[in-house]
Amino acid sequence: MARFELKLPKMGESVAEATITNWLKQVGDKIEMDEAVLEIATDKVDSEVPSEVSGILIEQLFNKDDLVQVGQTIAIIETEGGDVVVAKQEATPIAVADVAKTVETAKESVSAPANFSDSDKFFSPLVKNIAKEEGVSVAELESISGSGKDGRITKEDLLNYIKNRGNQPAVAPIAIGTAPVVATQNVAPVAQKAAPVSVNGGDEIVEMDRMRKLISGYMVASVQTSAHVQSFIEVDVTNIVKWRNKVKDAFEKREGEKLTFTPIMMEAVAKALKDFPGMNISVDGDYIIKKKNINLGMAAALPNGNLIVPVIKNADQLNLVGMAKAVNDLGNRAKAGKLKPDDTQGGTYTVTNVGTFGSVFGTPIINQPQVGILALGAIRKVPAVIETPEGDFIGIRQKMFLSHSYDHRVVDGALGGSFVKRVADYLEAFDVNRDF
Repeated sequence: MARFELKLPKMGESVAEATITNWLKQVGDKIEMDEAVLEIATDKVDSEVPSEVSGILIEQLFNKDDLVQVGQTIAIIETEGGDVVVAKQEATPIAVADVAKTVETAKESVSAPANFSDSDKFFSPLVKNIAKEEGVSVAELESISGSGKDGRITKEDLLNYIKNRGNQPAVAPIAIGTAPVVATQNVAPVAQKAAPVSVNGGDEIVEMDRMRKLISGYMVASVQTSAHVQSFIEVDVTNIVKWRNKVKDAFEKREGEKLTFTPIMMEAVAKALKDFPGMNISVDGDYIIKKKNINLGMAAALPNGNLIVPVIKNADQLNLVGMAKAVNDLGNRAKAGKLKPDDTQGGTYTVTNVGTFGSVFGTPIINQPQVGILALGAIRKVPAVIETPEGDFIGIRQKMFLSHSYDHRVVDGALGGSFVKRVADYLEAFDVNRDF
């Protein structure tokens, strides 16, 4: 018999660790090749870890809710053979060159690994990895004043702290049974406790799942970070509706993909972002980052009803067929819970289709650190004034609303309004004679 080491696989360039949320197989269970052994979660998506071999699970090296680094062995599977088999593992993309340099100069005497679950603060995987390598305690991390959104500690904050560590005020260790005392001048104000909620006998209390807690935190942080302003515009999409009805069967027959309205809308948004690069930016403190690539996020529903935003990379370089394939692929994998962490990274602007649920328009919350999000309303038949050389008359047209939320810290009304108007112009000028 051989022992196969099942490792936490590489999940993307930006992911260094994951939390075990559920063991699907227990010790003694038989496992087939490619069968899921456990479920894991990053700060973006949930996924499964399949086995690379067939055999019997003989050891679980971590428990549920444990945090595991990419490349660590998480289970042992007994297979036919004679030697220990180690899963192939690519180098873990934990940090860029300057972080690697810092890690190389780490002190040899490192204290026991810090248990970051003891802290109420959020620390990114990158920050936690650097802290572990440098022997920075949880108490020290909590004492650092973060420059990121919502006061979070960035890589630069931690590296600056490590660089000037000898000049930092000492952080007293926390003794059991005593109140923690941190020697620092940057003390965050104590948050007000929420008012107690009255619960009656017939009410049901249900704890938020992990994803809903994350979404809740992101939404509150976005509203607190950005000055949200909205612009609304009504669009005549009659030509688009007629064209899609005419070609959708031929499109599906030729491409093997359904043609929805979403890729058509995404195509117009990508064009408008090229015209108005001031909307394709992000904000980092007092700095504006102008994005080179146009990566469109699209809000999609997960099997549990939560929402996630997978990203279409380089959307401006796709034709309509490519856009349709990308939209369908990400949407289908979101519904099946098969998205990978990298599928949700790198977005520069987001589109959400509130019309799916019958909403005419909405006021979506910005997906930080982006500066804009566009909501697509429901397409409706409405009476409209039609102007012709012979005069005006009333006719039935297919119309929808575009709702644009943007960050008024860096996007003024002229830019925010002009951008959504350009999207509308592209949609109304849609060529009914075009090929797909």
